[in-house]
Amino acid sequence: MERFFGGNPALVLIRLVILSLIVGVVLAALGFSPFEILDSIRRLAERIYDMGFAAVEKAFRYFLLGAVIVFPVWLVMRLLKSLGRGSGRDVLDAPSRKREA
Repeated sequence: MERFFGGNPALVLIRLVILSLIVGVVLAALGFSPFEILDSIRRLAERIYDMGFAAVEKAFRYFLLGAVIVFPVWLVMRLLKSLGRGSGRDVLDAPSRKREA
């Protein structure tokens, strides 16, 4: 659970609550309300739907184009990072073992 939350789940949730309160105060001071934001999202979805599915198809093509590069690079970096953890210690410890012998 801590790995998913990035720390103690209770502390992370407390931080999120405090941050939400601060952002809420700032947005309220600027004149925003949650209903306006939700309404704006609904209107955006309607506009995209009204434009036709060509816009959605175009966005999906952009996603695929980027994913062809992003996902393999991410996968290689994760693999290198996981391999580096195990072998990195062995490489660093090897000279000290030679001196002991």
